[in-house]
Amino acid sequence: MSSVLVERSGPITIVTIDRAEVRNAVDGATAEALDEAFTAFDEDVDASVAVLTGGGGTFCAGADLKAVAAGDEILTVRLGSGIHGPMGPTRKEPSKPVIAAIEGYAVAGGLELALWCDLRVAAADATLGVFNRRWGVPLIDGGTVRLPRLIGHGRALDLILTGRSVAAEEALQMGLVNRLCEPGKALETAVALGREIARFPQTTLRHDRVSAIAGWSLDLQAALLNEHRLGVEALSSGEGATGAEGFVSGKGRGGSFENL
Repeated sequence: MSSVLVERSGPITIVTIDRAEVRNAVDGATAEALDEAFTAFDEDVDASVAVLTGGGGTFCAGADLKAVAAGDEILTVRLGSGIHGPMGPTRKEPSKPVIAAIEGYAVAGGLELALWCDLRVAAADATLGVFNRRWGVPLIDGGTVRLPRLIGHGRALDLILTGRSVAAEEALQMGLVNRLCEPGKALETAVALGREIARFPQTTLRHDRVSAIAGWSLDLQAALLNEHRLGVEALSSGEGATGAEGFVSGKGRGGSFENL
């Protein structure tokens, strides 16, 4: 049986790590299954948003260190490749939004999986952190790159150097997560958020998303030119013209999202 479950709910693809007996720690087979799941999501023209979560009340406790110690060949190859993310999809650049739905622990490589996502919804009693610090296991799935970009250099080094736990409320305050919800409601809340995003014109949304991400690796003028290029491409899709017609007819005025 696969350790990763995939289901569709309208325009939302839900990807669940299903190894609750080890707090959803990722071994080699699970990493490959996650990789395949997100490749399929990106290629699915009917899927607009993906939600990544973990079964059994935990998001992910990181890499399966018991599997590493036992010589898990797939995980060992992924660790050494530099091409494939040891935790699965963390080297991928999906063209559509991904939301993490976090219950319990999102730590070590599990935190890196959450950082790979565009948005993070966390239960109010969730815990995040670079727990691998205590075992001498490095951040190798983008943690040292994405964490500073997300919360700033000083805060990121605080977490990276100390390995301390971060409660959900503090994570929200520092921008590590985007939404808090009641315990047990992270998946439901993330799917609802995904449906909100899926309602919008998708070409323009995806182009703006790509521009925001690409801007990190470009200087200001190059980033502005890239934004312009992507914006022109989006306008050529006709979405803007359709939206303008909708506005004239009274849709979406006064900040309303109800009659789009």
